[in-house]
Amino acid sequence: MKITEIETFLVGAGWKNWLFVRLHTDAGITGLGEGTLNGFIRTTEAAVRELEHLVIGEDPRRITALAKKMLDSVSLDGGHIHRTAIAAVEVACWDILGKSLGVPIHQLLGGRVRDSVLGYANGWYRTERSPEAFLKAAEGVIAKGFHAMKLDPFGTAQGFISEAELDLSYEILKALRDNLPADTRILIDVHARFTEIEAIRAAHRLAPLGLYWWEEPTSRDRQETVHSVGRASPIPVATGEMYDTVGQFYTLAERGGVNIFQPEPMSLGGIGNTMAVANLALAHGSYIAPHQSGGPVATAVCLQLAACVPNFLIQEHFDAFNEPWTQELVTWHPVIDPETGHLSLPDAPGLGLELNDAVALAHPYDPAAYLNVHAEGWEKRLGSRKRG
Repeated sequence: MKITEIETFLVGAGWKNWLFVRLHTDAGITGLGEGTLNGFIRTTEAAVRELEHLVIGEDPRRITALAKKMLDSVSLDGGHIHRTAIAAVEVACWDILGKSLGVPIHQLLGGRVRDSVLGYANGWYRTERSPEAFLKAAEGVIAKGFHAMKLDPFGTAQGFISEAELDLSYEILKALRDNLPADTRILIDVHARFTEIEAIRAAHRLAPLGLYWWEEPTSRDRQETVHSVGRASPIPVATGEMYDTVGQFYTLAERGGVNIFQPEPMSLGGIGNTMAVANLALAHGSYIAPHQSGGPVATAVCLQLAACVPNFLIQEHFDAFNEPWTQELVTWHPVIDPETGHLSLPDAPGLGLELNDAVALAHPYDPAAYLNVHAEGWEKRLGSRKRG
C-alpha cells in the first residue's frame, strides 16, 4: 500500500480555525488527521506541503518509520509547527492502518482498559467576566451532563494580578462552587500568566474553593518554574500542553512537583509520541490528561488514547460547545453520560469517524478566527472582531 495524495481542509469554526488532512492510498483506503494550531493554520498547512515529498509513495502502515523520516529529513528542527504537521500525517496513517485491519486504533495499542472516560467542559463560557454570567453559563454545562469544567477567570492579567482582579476571580469561582452540585470538579487554566511567586500567591488565595487543578501557572519561557510552583501550590499543578518533545516530559518527571502531565498529541507529533509520554508518566507514578482545544478529529485521537492508556485521568472537551453546524462536520461525536459525566469512546475501525467534505467546504478559513487571551473581553470568544 502506498500514499498517493495529501488533501487538506481549512475550516473556520467561529472563534478559531481547524486544519484537517486526508491521506489517499492506492488501495482506496483514506486516513484522516488533524493539524490544528491556533493562529498558525495556514502555516501548518504549508508545513504539511513542505513535508509532502517525504510522504507520497510511502507505506502508511509503517507509521513510526514515516514519522521519523518526516522529522529527521529536515536538517533544522521546525519545532511546534513541524511536529503538528507530522502529527496530522501520523494520525491519518493510524486511521489507515486501523481501517485496513478492521479495528479501532486503541485495539492496535493494546486494547481497552476502560469503556468511557471522565470529560471536562471547555469553551463553554462566552460571556462577560462576572460571577453571575459565569454561573449562568456553568449551569448550562451541568445541564448537558458534565461533572467537570475548566475556566480562566483572570481576565487579561499577566505577570502579576491586582487585589481587585484576584478578588473578582475568587468571586467568579465561589459562585460556581456555592451553586453547582457539590461533586463538580472545577479546573483552572492559568494560561501561563503569572510569575513564579505570583502563581503561588494566587493559588493560596483560591485554594479554599477546592479546585481540581492549577494548569500552566507560570511563563512558558522557563520550564523550571513549574516545579517550584508544583511543590508549593496547595492546588495540584498540571502542565505540558505546549511541550513538543517527549524529552520535555522526561524533565517534568525528573524534577518533580507535578503529577498531571498534559500532552497535546498534535504538538508532540502524534499518537506514537503521546504513548511514549503516557508510559513515561506511568513509570513516574503520574497520570496524563491530554490537552485538546482543536476540532473533532483531535477529539477522536484523545479518546482513542483514553480507551487504552491505564494512567489516563480526564479528557478536555470542547465539541459540545462549538458552533451547532460542527455536529455535522464529522460522522461521530462522543456522547456524555449525565449520570457519570463520562464521554463515550469510538469503536469503529481506525479513528472511528469521517469528515463531511461539504460541511467543511461550506465553512472556509476565517482570518479573524483565533483566540488571544490577552485581549480585553476574550472570554466571549468572538475572534478578533465582534460578530452579530
